[in-house]
Amino acid sequence: MDLNVDEAEHSMEMHLPYLSKVFQGHNVKVVPILVGAVNSQNEAMYGQLLAKYVDDPKNFFSVSSDFCHWGSRFSYTYYDKKHGAIHKSIEALDRLGMEIIETGDPDAFKQYLEEYENTICGRHPISVLLHMLKHCSTKIKVGFVRYEQSSQCKTTRDSSVSYASAVAKVDTPGEVGKD
Repeated sequence: MDLNVDEAEHSMEMHLPYLSKVFQGHNVKVVPILVGAVNSQNEAMYGQLLAKYVDDPKNFFSVSSDFCHWGSRFSYTYYDKKHGAIHKSIEALDRLGMEIIETGDPDAFKQYLEEYENTICGRHPISVLLHMLKHCSTKIKVGFVRYEQSSQCKTTRDSSVSYASAVAKVDTPGEVGKD
């Protein structure tokens, strides 16, 4: 990648401090995979290639993405008035995407992105992950645990970035409903 792209890329810088804290005292190897802006065929291909690593319980995956970047400075101002205030519309849009991610269906996630054009930075790594989960033999359940917005947009002059945290874990029979 060229220097400008490298300097703008920040997903590793965001994750390494958390991973360092979580795995403190443990000898772990980090294998960064920068997905970039790949097409849907490559998302599926990389997902299939990486699926076998999901089946190894020694492996841990951390996927980084913001959610909606809303406002004129991001060239994205989708607003569905039926949800009330702009920030509520943004939340409804994000939560719809989150619900689709929780289903584990990469095709439904692709359709959601095509329909709403939500500005989810990590849409490609998320899609690769969904393809990994689709092709691995281990049943994995994805669940979102937190959602926030950098600000609550009330007018079209406002802007906001959304953040969502999810966990993916082995779907163990008998643990339904326990998060």
